[in-house]
Amino acid sequence: MTDRAKIAINAFKEQIDGAVSAYLSSCVHCGLCAHACLFFNETGDPRYTPIHKLEPLRRVWWSEYTLFGKLALLVGLAPKVTEELLAEWQELTYNACSLCGRCSMVCPVGNDIAGMIRKQREGMVAAGYSPDGLKGASTRAVKIGSPMGVTWKAVAAQIGHVENDTGLQIPVDKDGADYLVLMSSMEIMNYPEYLEAIARIFSEAGVSWTLSSQAFEATNSGIQIGSSDIARELVSRIVAAAEKLGVKTVISPECGHAYTALRWDGPNLIGRPYKFKARHILEVLDELRAAGKLKTEGFEEERMTFHDPCQLVRRGGVLEQPRRLVKMVVKDFVDMPEAGKMNWCCGAGGGVSAIEEAGELKLTAFNAKKRQLEAVKPDKLITACANCRIQLEEGLEENNMDIPVIGLTELLAEHLVETGKAEG
Repeated sequence: MTDRAKIAINAFKEQIDGAVSAYLSSCVHCGLCAHACLFFNETGDPRYTPIHKLEPLRRVWWSEYTLFGKLALLVGLAPKVTEELLAEWQELTYNACSLCGRCSMVCPVGNDIAGMIRKQREGMVAAGYSPDGLKGASTRAVKIGSPMGVTWKAVAAQIGHVENDTGLQIPVDKDGADYLVLMSSMEIMNYPEYLEAIARIFSEAGVSWTLSSQAFEATNSGIQIGSSDIARELVSRIVAAAEKLGVKTVISPECGHAYTALRWDGPNLIGRPYKFKARHILEVLDELRAAGKLKTEGFEEERMTFHDPCQLVRRGGVLEQPRRLVKMVVKDFVDMPEAGKMNWCCGAGGGVSAIEEAGELKLTAFNAKKRQLEAVKPDKLITACANCRIQLEEGLEENNMDIPVIGLTELLAEHLVETGKAEG
């Protein structure tokens, strides 16, 4: 057995706990997960069946933790985990899985298949079988602070533009603020209107908020590549900055995996509860709406629908908040078929967007979203994840579908009742 295979096997063994053993032993091989998978449905390739993607992890579990597997291993008949197997399964583990969790929703025995894929990635990355795009993003995140190489200098420049355009002051490193606002690299580089929308909404709501020059990036490439060590490092930076400033709530931006990393995985990664609350921006905006602090005027006259980001809605439970917010400013709102918890993924989550060789596959996967949109024929598409937004725009362009995509926070700001007051 080669050294890389040994590394992978040992890493897999570290991930096989009681839950994984229960999941793998209870699988009835019904195939329902296949038809819930974006990549299987749009390609018809049986290799993309979700439970099949777990073959390396399953082999280690079977041979190391089951009676028949141990006997087979003893006499040399157990299926092996080899470098060839790992190389083949890299594409299945990363390129062909967005960690959307739809397969987990339909499993008749309740197996969290997406969660196991995440655990399998731990072994793959430990042995060096992860995509170059994700390796680069993770390296930049650790060394620079952002997977796209964004520095505080770039954020400061954007702050200057927003202040010049709005006349509002963007607070930075403010002690004792109610909210610490995070951003993703994609919002900083591709959607600068997000920060302006936040500034305007929070100014009118009269809430105290701040950015941190030490922890402005929310994206967690450690979750995507499958390295708990990297994920822990990136979460720890946010926790340290939030606790140093003494903020009450840290706000995850319109980014699905950033929300998962901060809200659900973070306390487990650092080994203790936070001293602050962790919320998605839509949760905070909905709280402001309920308190009468988010006031809008006018309605969009065009027909609109909402794309549910997988990590936010299906995996995170933020389902009704975006719809309550949308209906504040949209008269003709319609949900797509299978919207909400069973919505089809955009195809680029789970790090797929950072994998260059997955480009053709993720555009093929977009056909599921295309059919959803064709069923309701919207004039505009709203979402709440910058990563989804990039993929949606690319997929729509590829399919010659003239449907503008807008972030929900930005849409609300366009209808904001503004009195001209400012809260620092």
